Amino acid sequence: MKLLFGLLLTATTAMAADLRGHTLLVTSVRTGDTEVFIANPTTGDLFNVSRSPKSEDRYPCWSPDARQICFMSDREGTTNLWICAADGSHLRRLNRTPAVCYMPSWGVTPDGERIVFGMHGEKPEMASIRPDGSDLRMLGEGHDPTLSPDGRSICYTGHPPEGGVTVYVMAWDGTGKRRVVPTSSKVGATFPNWSPDSRQIVYSFPVGDALELFLVATDGSGLRRLTQFGGNSVCTPAAWSPDGTWISFRRTDERYWSNPERMRVVYAEKPADKRPVWVIRPDGSDATVVEPLRYQMAIDGSRASWKPQLP
Repeated sequence: MKLLFGLLLTATTAMAADLRGHTLLVTSVRTGDTEVFIANPTTGDLFNVSRSPKSEDRYPCWSPDARQICFMSDREGTTNLWICAADGSHLRRLNRTPAVCYMPSWGVTPDGERIVFGMHGEKPEMASIRPDGSDLRMLGEGHDPTLSPDGRSICYTGHPPEGGVTVYVMAWDGTGKRRVVPTSSKVGATFPNWSPDSRQIVYSFPVGDALELFLVATDGSGLRRLTQFGGNSVCTPAAWSPDGTWISFRRTDERYWSNPERMRVVYAEKPADKRPVWVIRPDGSDATVVEPLRYQMAIDGSRASWKPQLP
């Protein structure tokens, strides 16, 4: 028995992810509502950036220089985008529209810094805007647009002719839309995102009753499955660390958003460990929960986004 316990302890220790030197943006319900926090995934230290316990604040992303944060908030009634300094100061509203704005992605395009994001109004659309709130550009129908690290492309969830959703790529200005993944998903929650070299995309796709993570090159080659959880496991959305060593993702054991009544119950009760943050190596090894981020994570699709590593 002592030998077995020792072996189990060694295996558990080996599986612990070494995330020293990394910082994550997460969405937590520890205040009672969703708030944006800067998290140390090793120590568990959390800093509340959004500081608005009477509103819903989620879907955060970093600015390219890591000095600012953009996130979604309904603190003034409509659900639009806001920007603040990384210490929570200098808060300002980025846009004002009756559409629900979500999932911002901030980068440097050929014509300067832009934030791309999704807009849910009468139909799902994508848009980009400058960080000062000027030059709004509509990019067409789709969900969850994410700007590539090189600023030249956007991956997104699009609607193929046969129905459902799948992974598409377009140029940063909305031109040249093309399909990357040949099959389609009927359940959504694809959430594509980029590798640090802008050559691969990580995304979620159904395998039986599960949503697993997959990797694919931007030309559609090299498609491979990353996670192997099976069952009712749901792995989404994902984000690649800037040094390329880890991919973060959120994992839950049920697709509660597919059932309105179940979703209402889950969001009301806020189970403490319902959607923790996990990490995995890009080769599919070392999948493990980030222990300091196991509890009190928001029960939505907010990414655990990695802080950019600056020169």
